[in-house]
Amino acid sequence: MEPIRESPIIGVIGGSRTTAAEKAAAQTVGRLLAESGAVLICGGRGGVMEAACRGAKAAGGLTIGILPGSNRRQANPYVDIPIVTGIGEARNAIIARTARAVIAIGGSYGTLSEIAFALAFGTPVVGWGTWRVQREGHPTPPIFHAATPEEAVARALQLAH
Repeated sequence: MEPIRESPIIGVIGGSRTTAAEKAAAQTVGRLLAESGAVLICGGRGGVMEAACRGAKAAGGLTIGILPGSNRRQANPYVDIPIVTGIGEARNAIIARTARAVIAIGGSYGTLSEIAFALAFGTPVVGWGTWRVQREGHPTPPIFHAATPEEAVARALQLAH
């Protein structure tokens, strides 16, 4: 595996409660990121995060989980590096700031906050089945909406370089 400093760190964000399609997409995204040599960063818990980490680990990838609580046991079993923060949802800013691009899969308000942080920080956002954000009188945010998990990964990697 390449040194981490040379591997793009790609965030995978999404809900802890997911559909079967979101879980399958997240697992594919994780696998493809690992196959490309990228490092996966996420919130480290269940749902989309666990599925993405599972996919990455199956392909020999490295996973980082930024945990909301103060116990490393909160991490899903596929997280290699659990970062224990004790800062709750504020961890979303760390994920958005650390990633060179994020892929949003499904999700609820926590995912929406991560998308907002990423946009505010200038981190590229690729979405699959996730939020579409707009506000009257403002330009449409630069969120690329992918039709497939494969397209989401390809675009995120392109934007990360």
